[in-house]
Amino acid sequence: MLAFAGLPMCFLECSLGQFASLGPVAVWRIVPVFQGIGVTSVLISALVSIYYNVIVAYSLYYLFASFTSYLPWTECSHWADSRCRNGISGLCNVTLDNATIIVNVSWVNDNNLTCIADNNTELPSKQYWEKVTLQQSSSLDETGHVVWYLALCLLLAWIIAFAALSKGIMSSGKVVYFTALFPYVVLIILLVRGCTLEGARDGIEYYIGQQSDISKLSNGEVWRDAATQIFYSLSVAWGGLFALSSYNKFHNNCYMDAIVVCVINCLTSILAGFSIFSILGHMALVSGKKVSEVVDEGFGLAFIAYPDALTKLPISPLWSILFFCMLLTLGLDSQFALIETITTAIQDAFPKIMKKMRILVTAAVCTVLFLLGIPCVTQAGIYWVILIDSFCGGWAILFAAVLELVALIWIYGGNRVILDIEMMLGKKHWIFWLWWRACWYFVSPVLLAVILVWSLVTFEAPKNNGVDYPKWGVTMGFLMVVFCLIWIPIIAVVKIIQAEGNIFQRIVSCCRPAQNWGPAFPKNRGERYQHMKDERVKNEDKEMEITDRKGIERYTQMKEEPVKQEDTEMETPDMKVFDNPSFQSD
Repeated sequence: MLAFAGLPMCFLECSLGQFASLGPVAVWRIVPVFQGIGVTSVLISALVSIYYNVIVAYSLYYLFASFTSYLPWTECSHWADSRCRNGISGLCNVTLDNATIIVNVSWVNDNNLTCIADNNTELPSKQYWEKVTLQQSSSLDETGHVVWYLALCLLLAWIIAFAALSKGIMSSGKVVYFTALFPYVVLIILLVRGCTLEGARDGIEYYIGQQSDISKLSNGEVWRDAATQIFYSLSVAWGGLFALSSYNKFHNNCYMDAIVVCVINCLTSILAGFSIFSILGHMALVSGKKVSEVVDEGFGLAFIAYPDALTKLPISPLWSILFFCMLLTLGLDSQFALIETITTAIQDAFPKIMKKMRILVTAAVCTVLFLLGIPCVTQAGIYWVILIDSFCGGWAILFAAVLELVALIWIYGGNRVILDIEMMLGKKHWIFWLWWRACWYFVSPVLLAVILVWSLVTFEAPKNNGVDYPKWGVTMGFLMVVFCLIWIPIIAVVKIIQAEGNIFQRIVSCCRPAQNWGPAFPKNRGERYQHMKDERVKNEDKEMEITDRKGIERYTQMKEEPVKQEDTEMETPDMKVFDNPSFQSD
């Protein structure tokens, strides 16, 4: 999925966002009739950010709970019921001479026996997750009360996001230096520790080896999950790449950016798998189970299986703190990209407002999304999180991706896209474009369309611990998808109505680039865009020429904070920015 869909679309979006210095909605000046795709991407990002910060809140809660000498989910406590089985007991049931007895797990392993799975018992980490962390209700119908400590963690998560994004790309870029690099430190520490544990090999064999279940590749949901995971981690079709690449300099090597980011992204996922499954292999050995019996997916892996595995390590609170710090920073990274997508779209639509009130607008966005996330921290919150994730994070994004490729490559034209890219990167040999042409024109759209149809045909309503969602809940999921996608035909109709001529002429004109489509700055337009209608930059200050979108943002902030008379002998930090040659004219 990375090679045939993720990488081609990542390169495409990075290139066009950088080329026009426009966000996910405004960039559709390239094919105005499909501007609804940009709106859809922003709405999907907004809905996903609502529940994704709830996951960050879960990580915060577990992080705080780990600052103790004894992890609270290690053993069954007052919050557990009769089904809870101590995770450190080291005992299990085996059958000897037609009788079931309870013996020590190490004795079972020494005698090559197998523990009997007891479906009537539950791990303390599972009951802690459901009864303490979530205070989970029986179904989506039973909302219950707001879990106050999760609500506070959610508020803290949004405060962190606001603090990092309050000044736009200037502040978030600095924060990401830590949030993007710290997980690698933790992953390597966990990998080294995991590989030294007994049973680690079994876990890795189950992850990538002879014990892997290859038959799952015949499941359409697996391929859909692969596509959405690649798209999510790369921010492809979510609008994030358009938003972030719009801050690049015009001649930045976006091709190398796309290659490096995609490769590192995939290698990071593989590294994380080795780190996690090595410890899960040890957990399986200690528990006397097969690796397949201790491995869970989604929330079960992050907040049940892995926390239980951590209790079996020496100095378990330390490893727990490291693990949930890693989850927290990874979650915040993704959250920054989602919110930046929304604020960039607002900036393109209302540049004057964002110039004067960026902090207030960012605060308003975070506040609204926090309030919309309150249902996700009620006792039925986990049902809402899974519902939004199942619908908005899957079909809608695949549908938008297929339409995006059709609009950009088949309507605007793949050859024109290549000419635009070559204006930034320089002329390339025709052989260079063979792979990209094949993917953009045929492989990627066909592959994504097949996965989309396949997953729709094999659709099953989401469940949580075997609990079926009520019909109104499934209907709500479909309505969220419709709410995101409906803007594509609505905006297309509006654009056609606003155009001139007969119906055919209107459709044709809306499928052509707008008059203000092209590079943001006159110096980068060359002959192809010399007649472009300029609405982006007015050179009111002739003493200085800003060469990228980030420069515009810094410049406008500098103009709003003039240097005081008594400070004229000292340069302000903002002035130093413009002494850098990268911000001066060519």
